[in-house]
Amino acid sequence: MAFEIPPDLHQDVMPLAWLLGHWHGNGRGDYPTIEEFGFEQDIAFTHDTRPFLHYFSQTWITDEDGDRVRPGALETGFIRAAGEGKVEMVLAHPTGYAEIWYGEIDGPRLTLSTDVIARTETAKEYTAGQRMYGLVEGNLMYAYDMAAEGQPLQSHLWGKLARV
Repeated sequence: MAFEIPPDLHQDVMPLAWLLGHWHGNGRGDYPTIEEFGFEQDIAFTHDTRPFLHYFSQTWITDEDGDRVRPGALETGFIRAAGEGKVEMVLAHPTGYAEIWYGEIDGPRLTLSTDVIARTETAKEYTAGQRMYGLVEGNLMYAYDMAAEGQPLQSHLWGKLARV
């Protein structure tokens, strides 16, 4: 699908322009404390002319045939360019987490690591995360590693989404 940079996109987030739009696809998840699973995902990166992107992700757990079984994770937040290839991201989750991420943008590749993770008293233990988003042959590919429930930082989620 053809992509055009919006004329009203703020100059500060121009290096993130390749993320803009709505994405849909599937992924897999695994972690030592849970069973492996598949999921369907919608992601939106939008802007309103100010120097940030709004991010929203919604997932559904899927069965072996790819059919939706139940709602999955939700997250929303904001990505801001911080100059010289640096990026800041703030995310919130309905499961009781708020995170601050720092990272770098290098062409069509965004890498991020958590700096602060705040959680409610009812949220599960989660202590660190790393994310990588990349544009590969027109698709949004990503990987998410986490440290949680006493486990060291390791692979948790990965997905491939197409611009819709």
